[in-house]
Formats: sequence, structure tokens, C-alpha cells
Amino acid sequence: MRTHFPGRRRPALGAWIWWTAGFLAFPIAGLAGRAAVGPVDDAMSALVGGVVTGAVIGAAQALASSGRLSPPRWSAATAAGSGVGLALGATLVGYRTDLGSLALMGAAEGFLLGVAQASALPRAARIRWLWAAATPVLWAAGWTVTTLAGVGVDARFTVFGATGALTFSALSGVLLHALLPATAPGRTTTGSDSLREVDA
Repeated sequence: MRTHFPGRRRPALGAWIWWTAGFLAFPIAGLAGRAAVGPVDDAMSALVGGVVTGAVIGAAQALASSGRLSPPRWSAATAAGSGVGLALGATLVGYRTDLGSLALMGAAEGFLLGVAQASALPRAARIRWLWAAATPVLWAAGWTVTTLAGVGVDARFTVFGATGALTFSALSGVLLHALLPATAPGRTTTGSDSLREVDA
């Protein structure tokens, strides 16, 4: 089912800034995941913590998407991809927290997260597989930047910190615009292109 919202979307720069500002949800999501399971030190804590964290991040990203993403679908996909992905990635590296291990864990989680989120993109999305291909790299970058920034990753959080989140959000915002462009206010459109679509 599709819900159509008549009107204009945000200009490209405004949409990107709004999406990037969504990085603030990542620390909140990390705290929620830690409150739910404590440190990620076994498969169950990784799975449950990842689901909780992903649900918060997914909801925030959908709200920050300028109407381009369906909140229920995107939140569910992000929760599932993050939960299963974190469980896989953390197990793969033996719950180690050195830079190389966290980058590998991020890539593994990002792979499943990217596939899940790509499936939740609206039908209008261009070459959606690019999202699935880029997310492992961007998620690994998030953990890398966080580690290099000196954040206490030894605490085994469910997601990288604010510095990594800002990096991820800024870069993924560029990609989101390439797949689902925001329409500038001055643009005149006709037909279905003049409506915002959200798959439900």
C-alpha cells in the first residue's frame, strides 16, 4: 500500500543536513541497547542489543529522511539487520575491540544491515543495491572513526559513537540523495513525480 503526500520536498542541501543531524540518535540508541543488555559479550546480548539499537536508529532515520522513507518498514528493517548483523559480526571477531576487529565487525554487520535496509527502500529508489554495497564500508568507517577518536570502545557498545555516527550519516546522506533525490521547492512536476511516496 502506498500513501501519497501532495506537496514539495525539501531542497537537496536541506534534506542532507536534516538527515546528517540524525547522527544524534546513534548515542541515544547505543545507550538504549546498553540499558537493555549491558556490554556486548555474547551472541544473545549482541542480537537483542542490536535489535533495540537498530529500532531507535531506524525510527530516527525515517523521521530525518524528509518523507522519503516509510517509518514502519525502515525501522523494522534496521532493527532486524542490526540485530542479526551485530550478532554475526561480534561472534566473527570473538568480541574483540581492537581497531581491526571492530572494522571487520562493522563490515559484517553493515552487510546484513545494508541488505535489510535496501529491501525497505521505496520502489522509486534508483539502483538500490548500491545502498547494500555501501553500508558495510560506511558502518566499518563508523567504528574506525570512533576508535581513532579515542572513544572507550572496550566497553563493547552496540553501535559506534557520535564521531563515527556523524561520519556515517554525512556520507550515507549523499548516497540517499542519489537513490531518492529530494525535490527542490521551485521545481514543477507532474503525475506521480509531484507526490511524495511512502511504501507501507
